[in-house]
Order: sequence, then structure tokens, then C-alpha cells
Amino acid sequence: MALCGGVGAMALPSELIVHIFSFLSDRDKLRASAVCSRWRECLFYPALWTELKLRIGDGCNGGGPGSEETLRLEFLMRKFGSYVRELQLELAPIESYVSSLNNEPSAARTDQPPAPGSDPQVPNRWKDAMATYLDQVLCVFTGIHNNRNLQKLSLYGDTCILQQEGLLDSPNRHQIPQGDKKINEIQQLFMELLSNSRQLRWLSCSFMLGLVTPCSLAYLSNRSAETLQHLSLLEHQLGPLISPSEMDRLSNLTSLGLDFSDLTSELCGLLASPRRTPLHRLSLLLNGAALEFKPLDGTATEDNWKALVRVSANLRVYIMALEVDSSVLLRVLKPSLPLERLHLDSYSTLVTDATLELISQQYNKTLTHFLLLRDDPDLPDLSVNRNEDPLVLLAWRCTRLAVLVIHGYTVWSHNLVAISRLRGSSLRVLGVSEESIDFDPDQLVCMEGDPGHNLIKEVSLGLGRVWRPCLDSSLILPEPSQHFHRELHTFSMGM
Repeated sequence: MALCGGVGAMALPSELIVHIFSFLSDRDKLRASAVCSRWRECLFYPALWTELKLRIGDGCNGGGPGSEETLRLEFLMRKFGSYVRELQLELAPIESYVSSLNNEPSAARTDQPPAPGSDPQVPNRWKDAMATYLDQVLCVFTGIHNNRNLQKLSLYGDTCILQQEGLLDSPNRHQIPQGDKKINEIQQLFMELLSNSRQLRWLSCSFMLGLVTPCSLAYLSNRSAETLQHLSLLEHQLGPLISPSEMDRLSNLTSLGLDFSDLTSELCGLLASPRRTPLHRLSLLLNGAALEFKPLDGTATEDNWKALVRVSANLRVYIMALEVDSSVLLRVLKPSLPLERLHLDSYSTLVTDATLELISQQYNKTLTHFLLLRDDPDLPDLSVNRNEDPLVLLAWRCTRLAVLVIHGYTVWSHNLVAISRLRGSSLRVLGVSEESIDFDPDQLVCMEGDPGHNLIKEVSLGLGRVWRPCLDSSLILPEPSQHFHRELHTFSMGM
């Protein structure tokens, strides 16, 4: 690069300008590129765009084909898709369409009852949302499918609302203009990307609307099969996305994320092979709503877990269970499972005190994160008919507990104080929603001052820091599948 004439910043050599711009965020780089042609030339130097982190689709303009963010995505993929080394992308084009649809008067909506013998009609705004989503995914893979230098690919599609509405079913996809054709193109481009890759180390695809199929990994190049260290594949209602033969190729994996039903006894046996690199992190999603399509028959047994732990002595497991009955939890929580993080989330399904008792006894030496969330307005008391509150026992037994989050269950104020004193400053996060806290009437009689203020004071003293009852929105995301995707990422990166 030549030295330009002039004074000030314009007199600096281009190499130095590129170095200065390397400290800017992606957003600031794009803004700075509009200053002058010299800066634009320097800002689009490949070395500045080795890593892209994008969230597309939740803007107020709807994210349609001609929207500003869609055009920006096309520009970024066209400019940098062929040589970017790390791409983390979250696609959420559904949110603005959902709010618009819910705000429309019923007369203006197209979700009228279907005619006899015809397919149910998908509302136009749902069609627009799905078409936008497919266009954006197609744009991404058109830009990166020939990239041989890609080392990290992390994709998350916020398609849970479509799944809940049944709009991902094949009859409904036929109503999207060229919907099936675009999905086939996306799948083909994804397989080309895997085939062209040479040094892929991280591959994560979560709920990407049929992007990953059971045969996708067969196209992964042999070189990437040797370099791949992290793999996570999750999809709505599909069967196993990775076969035992493909897992056998990926002998250097150190972290893995799967649907719990996909961790079969055979697959767990392969992971326990002494010929493989020991596994360090295993993230499992157990979705009660999907058990109809993905039964737990044939999943890892207690003997499988014992064999796996013998080979992978440093293995730690993260499990999120969504709307899962306690009887199912008691079935899958094996004693030899090295559970470090457990997230129990539901709208109405109740976790019993017996389940908490099992968790606190079996995982007292490994459990560091425990999240117990329930959205039902009824707040059950898990300490009824018990001498000791099961949450207090869990805090007492699990000596490594660092994160405890509770919402949707009654937490008595005196038990909350006991938890803070038991774990002290080692409990880095104690998140309890204000509506979950209750006060014992007998204790209120002899208590001076405001009970809420006294509780905050006592818990703060126990933890050794200022504390208030709340749920941190940055810690607990409202969409459980998105929370699992991000938590899986930080959990696997924390090796």
C-alpha cells in the first residue's frame, strides 16, 4: 500500500490505518467506511473482517427482502463471506412479524377457516416472515459456501414460534413462494461448505429450519473431520442428525451438543472409545414436547455413562429440560452422569421435591449451576410436608454451587437467607424473582421494620455483596432455545 500525500490522518500509511481500524467494532467499521474512499478501501481489507458476529431480523422494519438490514447482510456476505474465518449468526426475522400480526384487527387477517378439502391457509404475514428467513439464510450460504478458510460457524434460527404454530410442517411450507426449492438450495450450499472446508474447528447449527439433515455430515471433508473440536446439531422434530459412522470420523471432538434423544447407547459407546480424544463438554437438550417424535428408548444407560467417564475423566455435562415431567427426569438423570449445569424450564409442568432431593444427592460434588424456572402464575411450595426445604438442602449439599436461579416456585424468605449464608460469596449469582418470595406470617409478627428491606439486608450480608430480588435478563433469556444455544457456546468455550 502506498503512502498518500497530505497532512494529518490522510498522510498515514494504509497499513497503519488498517491497524487502527482493527480496534473498531463491526458496526463502527461500516460507519467509518462512509467517510471517504481512502477509508473505505482500508476498511474493507480482508484482515479486518476475519470474524463476524451478527443478529439479523429483530429490527422494527420487518427485515424483508428490501430492508436495510437484509441489504447490509447481502453486502457483508458478498464482501467478506469468502474469507471470513469465524461467523456467528443469529437469525430472528419472526419477531416483528409476530407483533404486527397480533396487533392486526381480525378482519384484516387472512387466517380464516379453510374451505372443505383444502389445505389450511397460512396468514400472509407468517408467509412473509418465513420467506424472509429463507432468503436471509440463502444469502449467508451463497456467500460462504466456497470458503476454505472458515474455522468457526455458529448458526441459530429463532424458529420456535413457527414450530409452535405448526407452520414448519410440509403442507404449510408448500404455501411459501419457492419454499421447498429454497430449503433444498440451502441444504445443498451447506453440504458444499462442509465439502470445501479445510480447517473447520467449530460447527454449531441450532433450529435452522431443516438446514441440517441426517446425511449432511457425510459431506464434511476429511481434513475438517480431523480438525473439528466442537459439534452441536439441534433441529425441530427430526431424528438423529449424526450417525455412529460419522461420529467415528470425528475422533478429535472435545465438546458436543445434541438432543438428549440423539445420545444413543451406541453413540455413547463410540465416545467412550480409548482411540478418541477425551470429551470435555457435553450439552444436552431434553424437550418434553418432542418426546412424541424422539422417544428416549435406546438412550445412554448407566453403564454407558460409567464407561464414558472412565475415558473422559474431565467430562462435564450441561442439561436443559423443557416442559419435562419429573418421572422423565428421574429416568434420565443417571448417578454416573457428571452433571455440572442443570436448567429446568417449563410453562406449567411441576418439578417435585423428590426430583430436587435426587439432584442434590447425586450431583453434590459436580453441580455448579442450577436454574429452576416456571411461568405458571401458581407458585407451588416445594417444602410442604418436609422438615427441610429441598432448595436449602441443595445449597448445603452442592458445595460447588455458584449459580442458583429460581422463578415460579415459592421461596420463603428465611430459606433464602439460609441459602445465602450456606454458600456465601461462592454463590456468584442468586437470582430470585420478587413474586416468588413469600414471608412466614409467624415471623412477621415479631419482625421490626419493612420485611422486604430486612430480607435484602440479611441476604446481602450472607453473600458479602449487595443483593436484590430480580431475574437478570442478560442471564436468563426469554426464549429457552436461544438461551440453550448461547449457554452451550459459553459452556463449551469454558474448557
